[in-house]
Amino acid sequence: MAEMIITNSRVLTMDEDRPRAEAVALAGGRILAVGSRAEVEALAGPSTRVVDAGGRTLLPGFVESHLHLVLGGNELTQLQLGGVQGFDELARLFRAHAAKNPGLPLLMAQGAAYEILEHPVTRHDLDRVIADRPIAMMSPDHHTVWANTAALQAAGILHGAEMPQGHVVVMGADGTATGELLEFEAFSPVLALTGDLHLQLGIATGGEPEPWPDAAQRAKDKEKVVAGLAHCAMHGITSMVNMDGNRYTCVLLQELEAEGRLTARVKVPFHFKPHMELSELERASAMAAEFRGDWVTSGFVKMFMDGVVDSRTAYMLQDYPGTQDRGAPLFPPERFDEICVEIDRRGLQIAVHAIGDGAVRQTIDGYEAAQKANGKRDSRHRIEHIELIDRADVPRLGALGITASVQPPHPPGAMDFPMSTMDHVFHRHRWQDAYLCKTLADHGAPLAFASDWPVTDVSVMRGLQAALTRVPFAGAADERVGLMEALRAYTAGGARAAHMEGLTGRLAPRFAADLVLIDGDIETIPPDSLGRTGIALTIAGGNVTHDPAGMTSGAV
Repeated sequence: MAEMIITNSRVLTMDEDRPRAEAVALAGGRILAVGSRAEVEALAGPSTRVVDAGGRTLLPGFVESHLHLVLGGNELTQLQLGGVQGFDELARLFRAHAAKNPGLPLLMAQGAAYEILEHPVTRHDLDRVIADRPIAMMSPDHHTVWANTAALQAAGILHGAEMPQGHVVVMGADGTATGELLEFEAFSPVLALTGDLHLQLGIATGGEPEPWPDAAQRAKDKEKVVAGLAHCAMHGITSMVNMDGNRYTCVLLQELEAEGRLTARVKVPFHFKPHMELSELERASAMAAEFRGDWVTSGFVKMFMDGVVDSRTAYMLQDYPGTQDRGAPLFPPERFDEICVEIDRRGLQIAVHAIGDGAVRQTIDGYEAAQKANGKRDSRHRIEHIELIDRADVPRLGALGITASVQPPHPPGAMDFPMSTMDHVFHRHRWQDAYLCKTLADHGAPLAFASDWPVTDVSVMRGLQAALTRVPFAGAADERVGLMEALRAYTAGGARAAHMEGLTGRLAPRFAADLVLIDGDIETIPPDSLGRTGIALTIAGGNVTHDPAGMTSGAV
């Protein structure tokens, strides 16, 4: 007997055997039936909750293929600087935030544009904002932090610090830090001032907190995770690939599952850093063996091959415009090949952040080396971002079965990132090779869509609008995919990329009861209005996780 029936809906199942339906029945956390209203409503009993969807679109719950759940949840209470321009507004917002938070050891802000001032930001600019308390602000891409003198002093890096390759405390001519900190290990000492650095370890060092957080600390950390989960549920997300993390992240999530508070399925990586020995991969295998349930899983290794274009730390095959710099890979090629071979030999998936065309090529080479050494298997190794790719490398993704994990909000001009980035970091003749999507898919690369929250807004509907409305760059092809292909990349495609295709991503009997109800008929909503379209209902594992209008509370 059905526990809940959602009827009078336009159901897009993402199931090739039955792509459309009118109603869905749920029971025991699974989908009981999908079909016509008559078929499904016949399964109702005296205690069944029947929800009239009013003609809205019902989809599989969204699979967010690349985000940072714990970091995003932690940042929800920090100062938000998205869209802020100019010193006066920056100072006003920071000072107001400081007045409301007199006890914070570090006043941290998020979303500060690289061009927030008319010149490169220095510690002296931030000293003019607030000088007597440590303050810092993070770029939208989370790869650069700017800190004032008080923060640099408190972090012990005002006079510089030795850093791994690619992580830089930028120094001035006077022998002191300018305030610009590039990449995670450079700004970790500043973030440590918040007392939350142990939440950053998964992405910063790949290590675990020492000492292990006690129950009281874990309780505080779990509240940040819960805040992030609630934020994602508002946007219809029921599964996610958390692109940073460690065993501690998995433990927090598993404790939330035991407490009945985990509202999305989360896949968590082991983060392999360039300084690590291959023997460290035993930790990755141990995580894969320990966390393999329907809600908390591991089984993959995340690496960074380069940085980002705005700070010119992305690794390019050509020099950046007007410079003699092309960035550098974080792993030597032979070493990276060796790492990929060993990860693949262990039966683990690999996900690599690769933004520049040099980084993308080296990553593909590593995956190819793994396949040659170990034989072809259903590995589903993936490349995250692919902001620039050499044309010769485009068909290699499909040929090797590499998933293109790309983010529709990222192309400049598509959503929140300014078009000015294109002129600064890409040669005009290479615009045709930047932020490819349809071209990759046309050459056989499976697509998985995501936001990279908190780098961009986690809203899937805004991301969907960006995917369907982005304007081609000058001289470039139209890289939009169709509505159904975009929806698939946010559902079944994301599930497959995460090895979850037998559990979620489709509305079919015996699949997990993960669903999202969209306000309106998504096939008739103008593409440029999709971002304003609400989420009426989110259900994960049969549990209602977002119901702003109380659709299920009054159902009988």
